[in-house]
Amino acid sequence: MKVRLTDKALKQYKSLPKSLQNKADKQFDFLRTDIRHPSLHAKKYKEDIGIWQGRIDRSWRFYFYIIEPHYIIVSIIMHPK
Repeated sequence: MKVRLTDKALKQYKSLPKSLQNKADKQFDFLRTDIRHPSLHAKKYKEDIGIWQGRIDRSWRFYFYIIEPHYIIVSIIMHPK
């Protein structure tokens, strides 16, 4: 599978500090190879619309759709606690 970012997600990604971008890149690599990788904590977030949530770190999440053969990242935000 391939990872693609929407324009919105790409803008959010570029606004992150470089250290967080590196973490996101690592998590996107895990997503590419195995959606069940333990550090992703990937789960269906809103099942009715097919959106998933993945973890970048304890404070940051990314949201994505699965449209074969792509994972489409739509948002990268701080975890809404």
